[in-house]
Amino acid sequence: MTNYTTSFLVDQTPEEVFAAINNVRGWWTGEIEGSTDKLGDEFTYRYEELHYSKQRITEFIPGKKVVWLVTDASLNFVEDKTEWIGTEITFEIARMGDKTEVRFTHLGLVPEYECFDSCSNAWGFYINGSLRNLITTGKGQQPNFVDKV
Repeated sequence: MTNYTTSFLVDQTPEEVFAAINNVRGWWTGEIEGSTDKLGDEFTYRYEELHYSKQRITEFIPGKKVVWLVTDASLNFVEDKTEWIGTEITFEIARMGDKTEVRFTHLGLVPEYECFDSCSNAWGFYINGSLRNLITTGKGQQPNFVDKV
């Protein structure tokens, strides 16, 4: 089973990257309720009637790593609406020479899941597009894709 993962390099420091990741409202579109910037925080994400999930921050190592445990979910575009429950969304940050690497992994989001293709595409947009833009320019981006997830 292969989890969804992607990574990219930026010129910003690990601390700047860490701050951007935890500014979830700055890069993840949709309705976000709750705090997203310290260990133990819980927040919900909702995108129209298509996606609801609740995350708890279970690891929070400044400049190095953030982990969200998905404690509840309802994905209304697949048969098993609970596919995300119990999965972990991880952000690992590492200095690579004069660059900073951001490695994103959604542990438990595997090809066997019905949502894998559409969720992977959405994560690709949010991580490699919106989050990367927030880190490098200070501004995330709105989705311009038709397949809303």
